[in-house]
Amino acid sequence: MKKTWMILPLLLAAACAPSRSVKMDHALTVKETEKVKSAYTGPKRRIGVVEFENKSAYGQGRLGGAASDILITELVKSGKFIVVERDRMEKIMAEQKMQSQGTVDPQTAVKLGRIMGLEAIVVGAVSQFGVNKQGSDYLIRQTKQQVADVTVDIRLIDVQSGQVLMADSGKGQAKSKSGSFLGMGTKGGYDETLEGEALRGAIVKFVDNIANQMNSKPWSCRIADAYDQDIYLNAGQESGLKTGLTLSCFSQGAEIRDPRSNLVIGHRESYLGDVEIDRWCGESGDCSVAKLVKRGSASPKAGDICRLAK
Repeated sequence: MKKTWMILPLLLAAACAPSRSVKMDHALTVKETEKVKSAYTGPKRRIGVVEFENKSAYGQGRLGGAASDILITELVKSGKFIVVERDRMEKIMAEQKMQSQGTVDPQTAVKLGRIMGLEAIVVGAVSQFGVNKQGSDYLIRQTKQQVADVTVDIRLIDVQSGQVLMADSGKGQAKSKSGSFLGMGTKGGYDETLEGEALRGAIVKFVDNIANQMNSKPWSCRIADAYDQDIYLNAGQESGLKTGLTLSCFSQGAEIRDPRSNLVIGHRESYLGDVEIDRWCGESGDCSVAKLVKRGSASPKAGDICRLAK
């Protein structure tokens, strides 16, 4: 009898302790994404993430914001991106009277991206979300399991052309188990942490896919100002630029459009010369001063683009 009472607490602990697991699955909707390999270790890419739309019938008002916040966190953690705060983007969008959720169209993305000096913008939607509850009820032991399944879709839009560089779909699943023994233990009420875990499972792989697609095009920044011999760039230490780095600068003219789709596929460009990073500037940590080391057709000015050659 004594041994039975010694074993009983162990049985209670095992029966009542909640457990959880997270599963993730990604299916690329654009085949070209799989072909891009990332070996890039250069400057960080400057991108923005718009609040995702929630198309599911669940969690109105929180799933979209939670999904975009998770993606922002994962992008920053990767060390490959400078991500503009969502509050700043929403403020600009409100001022410009733009749509503020994941339904942002390519033209709006181009306008917003150019205002904020971005290379690309991520828009997305929580397309499906559901929680399934399962359980068993025996004489001395009851168990309950909650399974949250979520599907998140994103698009990566190039702010220069308005083209969708990548479309990706991710699925995440999170499980939580609970139980009671002889009426003691957890009651298995709704576990809200499942939402975040399932969303993170769906989103975490987006970071590598975004990085791979961004790395297929040369890194670029903009000239913020040009005065005397100094050329001020809107990228510096925070972006990962190093002194002595050489960039090629161009003046962009009229848009070049695909006659079939009418999408912007480029701009007329005039080569302005090569510049070399000389020193840092400003208080933001992302400003640098460059010197012209090779002259082209004209003098660089604010708004011109400088690229890192691959």
